Amino acid sequence: MEKIRAWVVAVAILALSGVTQVRSSASDHRYKDRDEVPLYANKVGPFHNPSETYRYFDFPFCSSGPVKEKKEALGELLNGDRLVSAPYKLDFLTYKNSEIACKKKLKKEEVAKFRDAVSKDYYFQMYYDDLPIWGFLGKVDKEGKTDPSEYKYYLFKHLIFEVSYNKDRVIEINVRTDPTAVVDVTEDEEIKVEFTYTVKWKETETSFDDRMKKYSQSSSLPHHLEIHWFSIVNSCVTVLLLTGFLATILMRVLKNDFVKYAHDEESAEDQEETGWKYIHGDVFRYPKHKSLFAAALGSGTQLFTLATFIFILALVGVFYPYNRGALFTALVVIYALTSGIAGYTAASFYCQLEGTNWVRNLLLTGSLFCGPLFLTFCFLNTVAIVYKATAALPFGTIVVIFLIWALVTSPLLVLGGIAGKNSKAEFQAPCRTTKYPREIPPLPWYRKTLPQMAMAGFLPFSAIYIELYYIFASVWGHKIYTIYSILFIVFIILLIVTAFITVALTYFQLAAEDHEWWWRSFLCGGSTGLFIYAYCLYYYYARSDMSGFMQTSFFFGYMACICYGFFLMLGAVGFRAALFFVRHIYHSIKCE
Repeated sequence: MEKIRAWVVAVAILALSGVTQVRSSASDHRYKDRDEVPLYANKVGPFHNPSETYRYFDFPFCSSGPVKEKKEALGELLNGDRLVSAPYKLDFLTYKNSEIACKKKLKKEEVAKFRDAVSKDYYFQMYYDDLPIWGFLGKVDKEGKTDPSEYKYYLFKHLIFEVSYNKDRVIEINVRTDPTAVVDVTEDEEIKVEFTYTVKWKETETSFDDRMKKYSQSSSLPHHLEIHWFSIVNSCVTVLLLTGFLATILMRVLKNDFVKYAHDEESAEDQEETGWKYIHGDVFRYPKHKSLFAAALGSGTQLFTLATFIFILALVGVFYPYNRGALFTALVVIYALTSGIAGYTAASFYCQLEGTNWVRNLLLTGSLFCGPLFLTFCFLNTVAIVYKATAALPFGTIVVIFLIWALVTSPLLVLGGIAGKNSKAEFQAPCRTTKYPREIPPLPWYRKTLPQMAMAGFLPFSAIYIELYYIFASVWGHKIYTIYSILFIVFIILLIVTAFITVALTYFQLAAEDHEWWWRSFLCGGSTGLFIYAYCLYYYYARSDMSGFMQTSFFFGYMACICYGFFLMLGAVGFRAALFFVRHIYHSIKCE
């Protein structure tokens, strides 16, 4: 066990140092007058569909020279970034006024493609010295027109770059489009276009270390902070109410139970037992489908460990704005390195439940989360290939991910499984299990599994739903989420509420003489994931403007995988809390 803990610490250090190295390798260039500063065109896409992005030169833009591709890290490729040299030259401290970038004669089909892009609010993204900039491709003139067939479509042909510098470093860049320098692309006819640009420079006192603060200010504005803190207060009130409920009701009931059972033992040995003590001979009877149960527990524990490490990296400032590549890299690397935790937890618990086929259990553990994720990826990557979008991963990237899975994830899973099998730990049950299970009495409908899951998931979801909007707007929009400390507090509250509500429902289940609490506690703990997926439906149709088959399939496909991960993680938390509670109360009474 000590080796496992030391290995987990090593994983954290390795991931932290690796991702921090990605950050430190970000642009720290110093320039002299007329030095070439790299400007890369990244991608274009409809503003309301963040997953549907295309390469810059998939559209008929012209180039001032040979197009060079920038070598990108794994996380950048997973994020859909495809950087190539832009047609504009922004040399350091070099002013330009209406400089010609390139000229091109657009064919009819190219004009139609630009018109379609303008009608769908297509934007472009570029990086200048690792600073992101955006702009729209064109505009639609609807003034005084009610019939869409009368709309006029214009393509912007002139960009105005405004760059701020501090001595020999680039600090900030903005790009504007000139609304008067446009090309009419309403009709399908050949057009000669001359793309031009202007470059302005101004000095600033902002230091190089603070240049990224501009991008995180939106999430830390006063009114946004008030909403975040309201979310925290709302969550804390939920926790306090739930804790108060447990303290005043559940603990009092338990105390009365302990007194009653002690009195019954002294007064009448042959008196019939009732309540949760009545089923002491069945409460630790191993659950059905124990291999699947152990696999779910192992996968949930791994995902909980992954979330913990990601929060550690976020809180130390690794995931600075517009370096999403670091987040994706961290997710892949840490998931691969923590697979040993899943193997150890699943195999150890499976053997405690007297399981014999631990190899099959290990295979089930390895595929329980990765299997659905892999099938979802195959389908969505095929969709992206059909759309020719940048979300389609290059073959080389797929090979790299496969090698990580084959050479890191799988071996560590097997090693963890072997360590768990050889741990020789025994299941600690304070009561002997009878040979034959008691019959469960008929229960009212609200004590069935689905109503209990609905009750169990509602409270944890109500503690986090306010914060969910900002997370969704960051993942599936263009907002930036940087207040990780608040998110971490919400995550801790989510874990506490999940554990408490699962414990409370487990007690009521046992009090009703229903001893099949194992799967129920896992399902009730993980039911918050189902509520989050229901919120996805609301967010997509009521709060977003996303549309199209590709964006819809990406949103619901990947959100299904994320919510499934939450289901496993919170299910493991709920079961662990319920197991601790059940052991505690049966330790406190005398069981014959």
